[in-house]
Amino acid sequence: MRTIPLVVITFTALFLSTIGGHADGTWCATYKNGGTNCGFYSLQQCEAARAGNGGFCYSNPWSGNGIQRGSRYRR
Repeated sequence: MRTIPLVVITFTALFLSTIGGHADGTWCATYKNGGTNCGFYSLQQCEAARAGNGGFCYSNPWSGNGIQRGSRYRR
């Protein structure tokens, strides 16, 4: 009986963790099934994840390519 609440809590946490997700990586993989993952920091990571799944890797158009942007306003 204790496993049911544990499973519900686990799936709820997994579901909520993907709601506010954003793409930090500098590389994206698009898979042949239509999925996309932009969480890769190197082309080698992207190619390794894509291998066997089909699809292709490309540079993340929304990343700052490792550039840290400062705040607009100074304190």
